[in-house]
Amino acid sequence: MTRQDLLMEIKQVFDMVITLEGPLGSRCLLLSLLLLVAWEEGSCQVQYSVPEEAKHGTFVGRIAQDLGLELAELVPRLFRVESKGRGDLLEVNLQNGILFVNSRIDREELCGRNAECSIHLEVIVDRPLQVFHVEVVVKDINDNPPVFRLKEQRVLIYESRLPDSLFPLEGASDADVGSNSLLTYRLSSSEYFSLDVKTNSDDNTQIGLVLKKSLDREEAPEHNLFLTATDGGKPELTGTIQLLVTVLDVNDNAPGFEQTEYEVRIFENSANGTIVIRLNASDRDEGVNGEISYSFNSLVPTMVSDQFKIDPNTGEIVIRGNLDFEKVNLYKIRIDATDKGHPPMAGHCTVLLKVLDENDNVPQIALTSLSLPVREDAQLGTVIALISVSDLDSGANGQVTCFLTPHVPFKLVSTFKNYYSLVLDSALDRENVSDYALVVTARDGGSPSLSATASVSVDVADVNDNAPTFAQAEYTVFVKENNPPGCHIFTVSARDADAQENALVSYSLVERRVGERALSSYVSVHAESGKVYALQPLDHEELELLQFQVSARDAGVPPLGSNVTLQVFVLDENDNAPALLPLPGAGGAGGAVSELVWRSVGAGHVVAKVRAVDADSGYNAWLSYELQPAAGGARSPFRVALYTGEISTTRSLDEADSPRQRLLVLVRDHGEPALTATATVLLSLVESGQAPKASSRVLAGAAGAETALVDVNVYLIIAICAVSSLLVLTLLLYVALRCSAPPSEGACGPGKPTLVCSSAVGSWSYSQQRRQRVCSGEGPPKTDLMAFSPGHPPCPLVGDTSQHQDLNDDHCAKPRQPNPDWRYSASLRAGMHSSVHLEEAGILRAGPGGPDQQWPTVSSATPEPEAGEVSPPVGAGVNSNSWTFKYGPGNPKQSGPGELPDKFIIPGSPAIISIRQEPANSQIDKSDFITFGKKEETKKKKKKKKGNKTQEKKEKGNSTTDNSDQ
Repeated sequence: MTRQDLLMEIKQVFDMVITLEGPLGSRCLLLSLLLLVAWEEGSCQVQYSVPEEAKHGTFVGRIAQDLGLELAELVPRLFRVESKGRGDLLEVNLQNGILFVNSRIDREELCGRNAECSIHLEVIVDRPLQVFHVEVVVKDINDNPPVFRLKEQRVLIYESRLPDSLFPLEGASDADVGSNSLLTYRLSSSEYFSLDVKTNSDDNTQIGLVLKKSLDREEAPEHNLFLTATDGGKPELTGTIQLLVTVLDVNDNAPGFEQTEYEVRIFENSANGTIVIRLNASDRDEGVNGEISYSFNSLVPTMVSDQFKIDPNTGEIVIRGNLDFEKVNLYKIRIDATDKGHPPMAGHCTVLLKVLDENDNVPQIALTSLSLPVREDAQLGTVIALISVSDLDSGANGQVTCFLTPHVPFKLVSTFKNYYSLVLDSALDRENVSDYALVVTARDGGSPSLSATASVSVDVADVNDNAPTFAQAEYTVFVKENNPPGCHIFTVSARDADAQENALVSYSLVERRVGERALSSYVSVHAESGKVYALQPLDHEELELLQFQVSARDAGVPPLGSNVTLQVFVLDENDNAPALLPLPGAGGAGGAVSELVWRSVGAGHVVAKVRAVDADSGYNAWLSYELQPAAGGARSPFRVALYTGEISTTRSLDEADSPRQRLLVLVRDHGEPALTATATVLLSLVESGQAPKASSRVLAGAAGAETALVDVNVYLIIAICAVSSLLVLTLLLYVALRCSAPPSEGACGPGKPTLVCSSAVGSWSYSQQRRQRVCSGEGPPKTDLMAFSPGHPPCPLVGDTSQHQDLNDDHCAKPRQPNPDWRYSASLRAGMHSSVHLEEAGILRAGPGGPDQQWPTVSSATPEPEAGEVSPPVGAGVNSNSWTFKYGPGNPKQSGPGELPDKFIIPGSPAIISIRQEPANSQIDKSDFITFGKKEETKKKKKKKKGNKTQEKKEKGNSTTDNSDQ
């Protein structure tokens, strides 16, 4: 307790005691005075002062010295300082007894707004116990600026308030005391306001804002002022507050639009709810005085209110009905804007709404005067239909262009504005397109453009302008002979591209004569189906190829037709058994062959030959010979060649052999089933010296037969030579023409002559694996000449001097020899009975563009690598005895285009014609030009000396007969 507080308490006690009555009161008064003096002496022994906010360690006073305590006894007497709630603010150093500031002292925090502020300390020491009271006065410093309660103070003033009006403000406060808390105020500069400060009797200060001139909210709705408070401390501290003066509105302004008239453009067909315009009227007032409501003027017609509506709050005019440019294209709308003040005030404007045209009308197409169907032979420019177009839009939206779908033989011709004619632009062909689905498109010029389409179906009427046509110009048909009468052999079918009756096709034969008989006696054709029937059994031996034409004709007017050629090949069947040929000079009865055989002949000597023919062809005419075993199982010293029929000895004859040998030779063809014939051969074994002793009757008969045979052979040789010479001359003429004529597109081969070497192959060729082209100039084809490829390597060109080779080279003059045993092996003979196949037909041509003659062939290959391939002829007739021999595996030799074969065979003739082309300066042996049969054997026989006349004639007869068989 401070001294001043103590004196105030004493005064209060004294006043109280004075009021008491009697001597008791006097005694009590004296006792109270004594107690107060004693307490003051004990409680306020030392007093210090320290400024607030002093730093740590600031000296306060020498408390030990001031209390009369020795420094040395501070610790032993347990010197300590206590303060209620404030023990850490001050501290005593026990070493020197100094009281110092221990932590921050804030007077405002300790004492608040009290004018005096102190810290009471109790110093306690023991031995003996003593208590000292110390008071530390905290002095105020100006460490707190004036503070306003709010950072911003708002003042609301109506714009209608008069000048000199006072508006109270809230002042600032200062936590300091004394002169540090005395505040002065000042206001920022303003032409409308000033500051009024008043101090009351209790030292309270009141401040206010004074209006110097009238306010106008529309000019300045707000005023920003700053009020500053400054305290009286040293140095001065200030505090500032922002005064936000808001001028309140009164309804003294009417709403106004930016423009008195607005012009708006909008497209027709705009959707309902589309905003036309958003009007914005402004009112300088605020609050309810500035709230504006929009509405149509009472003079607006009903048509406008039906098409549009206005939002009273936002001023948006929106569409409520469909706008159609074609009906109304301009609207005039008057708008009122009214505020909500008292009294309300209104503003006005006019909206001119122009409706813009939109491309909302599709062009319309009208078709008239259709001329259908259109004949396919209609003239160009023929009018098919008349077309008119229209569009309800205006401007470019109403400008219409008309066109057709592309790639049609029609076009549109403009005859007048929006009028067109559909005319034929190019030729029609119903067979390609029978009808046209035309699409007429009318498109306007809008953006985006609209279009309309109209479909026009134009049917093309048929005209008989197409003849019936066959898929092929020629058909090849294979028919087995002995077919049943009336059997169906083929069906021809022609297609007519026309329609209806113009496409009805009927078939008929093109009548001609086949030999002595009419074609209709062989075949017939069904008029509607085109089926070809054989009216009678066909015989391969009588008719191998039946060629005729079938006509197809439509029912149009005039009718049109075409022909197709049918080549009917009659395939052979094994319907003829082998027939034995009688031999000139052969003795014996009943068709038996009698021969004389010398006992001195060695093994392999040919003693006789069985000759047989088969009227069939191909495998059916391919004959094999078998020797029937002798009776009793005795082994015969003779054998028969499998395919030639030659009977030869298997060993040397001896005395043990029977002088008369009777051999049965079975002749069998290769048909299915096979047919056979049996020949009896009677052999008489004679000694060499016994030959002249033969009976004169037999020798005479043999001589007569020998003479007859020689005469027949002479005539035959003369005929063959004549025919062969004619053929050779024809070929020489052809070669000469080929060498002299310039090459042309239709030539058969290259211009250079080709050296074709003669083949030494002993077999004759019929089956053709490669097609050869033989040109014989202009004229009908020659079907009686067949050319076959040689089986040897090619020869060099005669005219090629850079690569000239001798004609006697091995690969030219000496072709590779076939296997000596060219006959069929056992495996091949077994296969021929089970596999007969048609090979690629050989072709004979007579010149460029000439028809091809096709012949079916059959062949089988030998298993030996170096052996050739032997093919019997098919379709060559009874006298065909030519065979095909082809070299090696794969048959490497094939004549190239334009090369001539080195061998020709004339059907029905046993001759082989060999042709060689030699250089002009070479010497050619004319005797080698044409060879017949076994030429070498004939030459040897001519060189022999003439011996026994009978024996020479016999040998000559045998040689000639052998040549004929081959």
